[in-house]
Amino acid sequence: MCECIGPKKSLVIHDQQRHAKQLEYTFVDILKGARLLKSTRKPKFTLNRLRTEQSNSAAHDLDCKSSLEIARLINAEDATVAAAVARVLPQIARAIDFVASALSHGGRLIYVGAGTSGRVAALDALECPPTFNIHPSSVQFIIAGGSKALSSASEISEDDSRQGRDEMARRKPGKNDVVIGIAASGRTPFTVAAIELARHHGARTIALTCNPKSRLERCAHFAIVTQVGPEILAGSSRMKAATAHKMVLNMISTGAMSRLGYVYGNLMVNVVPKNEKLTQRAIGILERASGANAAVARSALVSSGGRTPVALVMLAAGVTRERAVAALKQSSGHVRHAIALAAKQALANPSF
Repeated sequence: MCECIGPKKSLVIHDQQRHAKQLEYTFVDILKGARLLKSTRKPKFTLNRLRTEQSNSAAHDLDCKSSLEIARLINAEDATVAAAVARVLPQIARAIDFVASALSHGGRLIYVGAGTSGRVAALDALECPPTFNIHPSSVQFIIAGGSKALSSASEISEDDSRQGRDEMARRKPGKNDVVIGIAASGRTPFTVAAIELARHHGARTIALTCNPKSRLERCAHFAIVTQVGPEILAGSSRMKAATAHKMVLNMISTGAMSRLGYVYGNLMVNVVPKNEKLTQRAIGILERASGANAAVARSALVSSGGRTPVALVMLAAGVTRERAVAALKQSSGHVRHAIALAAKQALANPSF
């Protein structure tokens, strides 16, 4: 016996069929939207695509080699670093000019990095005051995780973009400053965020990386890219990458200080004689630079109040300490210019 379907039940079935059809269309739309989103979404960054993360074919069996073989292999790879740095000398020279200009206008050089990059930055920054007798605030460093990251690993901090912005904001970067972001990969979130903020506030920004076309490079005014290739220990950027970056920072800071006249010839005339070794060094510098003997050089150093550049101006120009101090102030610390100025003033006014 066939069951008859009344008008009311037929309407219910029709509504159910229509609802099912709507669900089918909705599901299709969701699938289409998902495909569209997938096609337009920026692909996720893949670290192992970077050259510095790839495996070095010369070291596939590193764990099977003798100690001498390992040392030879690392030494051979290290020998390629200087060539990688040589390829970017024009960019390094541009950075030297940026930094010299900034410091001459009362600005600062600020390094920023995470992990090994931050520690390399700290090393160069901390060495500048005793080498060139500049104020510690002139060359600074920011490292992800703060100062404690210098003595213990704090690598988790490198992913913290907010911390990068906050740390840079505390330094109040401005138009007279140069900020150098250091990251072998070129993608460290902490460093990228710090560079973005510094540039936004008018500072000149430089990216120092080992991989071209990185996000850090795009954020900075220009980049220094030392392409050292894969490490002997795959991904360990504390090796060739760090060596290259230490070489570059040495060039930038030493080059800028030389341009500013904080050296004389190739002598470290701003050395502060705080211990016996440094006192002997200062006396030796004065001997070589002025031609004076050790006794005269030591006497001048004492008369200058232990200020090596003052003693050199005194000896080279034949002037009093007061004249030497005044000449250095007028020449903004440029030792060679101060010697010439002091000598000229002595001729014009011998009784001063």
